[in-house]
Amino acid sequence: MRIIPVIDILNSVVVRGVAGQRSEYRPIESCLCDSAEPLAIANAFRNQFGLSTLYVADLDAILHAEPNFEIYETLKDDGFELLIDSGLRNAFDAEASLMAGASKVIAGLETWPSLATLEMMLHKFGPERVIFSLDLKNGRSIRKLDDVLSDDPVDIGCAVIECGIRELIVLDLASVGVASGPTTLEISQELKDFARKLKLITGGGVRSSADLATLREAGIDGALVASSLHDGSITPDDLQA
Repeated sequence: MRIIPVIDILNSVVVRGVAGQRSEYRPIESCLCDSAEPLAIANAFRNQFGLSTLYVADLDAILHAEPNFEIYETLKDDGFELLIDSGLRNAFDAEASLMAGASKVIAGLETWPSLATLEMMLHKFGPERVIFSLDLKNGRSIRKLDDVLSDDPVDIGCAVIECGIRELIVLDLASVGVASGPTTLEISQELKDFARKLKLITGGGVRSSADLATLREAGIDGALVASSLHDGSITPDDLQA
């Protein structure tokens, strides 16, 4: 199972995400690094944990349609593989993020409009460069796609898989940064049962190496982690073990 550290960017610095309450996000205070600059945090993850693939949640783009392209380029030039959620709303947004350094772009339920536009993007860039993020809050979909009648998370997940998505994130914002433990296992397992070859990454609530072991044993392919790395709850030795 892959461990993928998260960098939440707001006002061009790394912030600590807490339960999706974005108005309360503040610059990160980390035991790994005394800076909130994205490159400094990224290098701390790589130097201390050996992790060079990053999930970048660009809140400036998601909330205000102001992507931090220069930050993407800086991270890419320093050798990082970037999975970027830049608040995509169409294929033109995706192309701009790919050109700025994204290895893969994330179409998040929070901002992506429809299955029809997702199918167009998959055709344009290929399914290997597109991840869909099933964005939840307290287990419920943040919104529904315009051309999917159901707002049930599993129904939406199955619809995007049938559309051609091969890699999916299940992310519960209410669990982010609050040490709740993983809350997405049931939905994740239903989607894995629906599509056995699906690569599934989950995020929100990971507290410890024991939580990572639980996810691995459940067949999850990747885990998004941030607070537990910054707080020292998960150490380099934990990941090595």
